[in-house]
Formats: sequence, structure tokens, C-alpha cells
Amino acid sequence: MTSATGKIIAIRPEPGLSNTVAAGRELGLDIAPHPLSRVEPLAWDVPPGDAFDGLLIGSANAVRHAGEGLAALKALPVFAVGKTTADAAQAAGFTVEKTGEGGLQSLLDGLESKSLKLLRLAGEDRIVLTPPEGVTIASRTVYRVVHLPISSQLASQLSGNPLVLLHSAKSAEHFASECNRLGIDRAGIALAAIGPRVLAAAGPGWRDARSADDPNDPSLLALARYMWH
Repeated sequence: MTSATGKIIAIRPEPGLSNTVAAGRELGLDIAPHPLSRVEPLAWDVPPGDAFDGLLIGSANAVRHAGEGLAALKALPVFAVGKTTADAAQAAGFTVEKTGEGGLQSLLDGLESKSLKLLRLAGEDRIVLTPPEGVTIASRTVYRVVHLPISSQLASQLSGNPLVLLHSAKSAEHFASECNRLGIDRAGIALAAIGPRVLAAAGPGWRDARSADDPNDPSLLALARYMWH
């Protein structure tokens, strides 16, 4: 297990950042918030809702930042990547048809033998999906993630044997790139990632690097608690 000599640091954007800090506090984890990105809405054209059988949503950010265009699609059921996204969709007035557990591709694979036309609301950076036979996907980009530099305060904490929580592959890549830019030694930093793909994006050379059993915040925080105690 990781030596508990430094801080646990979360770098995801808001509002997920505050949620992670609060959930960690309930587990006895004092998590320092240092967002290395922010989410911005993008303008998008809203297609006719009656052209689709449902919405495919891979992040709660798509619901939070899609804006007024969502109102025209309220009649469509939502196929959500996970519980957080499903909760955001329900809070926005949507009916959730299916909630996945292992990522969007796994969710799609579970729709095999169905005939569906799905509208995917997504971010600028997103994974490529392979829909099963009978399922077609049209996409709209409704938000983007803007990455931020490591601050001097965060840089000082990264020299103290911290454990850094990683929630996405892009944030993992950006964090590793920033460490390289600033000459921060990876060998002094432990990583806890929400999944294997996210962990792989950070690259090698860290003091300790592990991925959660399931791709969700409770599993990630359980891993952090194990690594830290």
C-alpha cells in the first residue's frame, strides 16, 4: 500500500470535483481539490426528436451543458453510461431506459438484437463506439473540456508523495504532460484511476498506479482508502 505521507488530490472539473471531495470526507479521506480542467458548453444544432428512439449519453456533463436544446428531446428515453449520468438525466426531466456499468461500449453491446436509432450527446473528446447490428448512432457535440496548467500550490503538493485521483483518460494524459513540463518526478506520485484505460493514459514511472474495480466514484474512493491506509 501507498505510504500516507502526502495529500490525496482530486483534479477533475466541477461539479464532480466537489462531489468527490464530499464523498471522500464521508469515508474519512481528506481530499484536496485542484481542478486541472473546466467544462464549457458548445453551440449545437438540435435535430428533430422524432427521428430517434433514444438518447445515448456518456457523461453527466452532456446533460449539464447541452442547454435549452435538451427541451426538444425530453420525449426520448435515455441510455446512460452509469448512475451519475442517469441521475443527472432524471433530474433534468428525462426517463432513463437503461443504465450501464462498464462504459458506453458495454452498454451498446447489451442492446444487441434491438433496432434503435440513437442520438449521442457527447463532449469534443470522446471514444469511438462500435454499435451492434441494428443500432445506429448520430452524434452532437455539446461541450468541451478545457485543460488548465498545474498551479504553484499544486506543484508544491506533488513533491510530498501524494495520491492523485484520475477520472478520465484525457485528464490523465494532461496531468502526466504537466508533470513532464514542470519537471515533477513521477516516482514520488501514486495514482488511483477510475479504470484501466484511464490508468494506461497516464503512462509509466509512477510510485504506485492502480485502477478501481468498477468505473465509478465509490469504487475509486474505496481504492484510494485502501492505498492510503
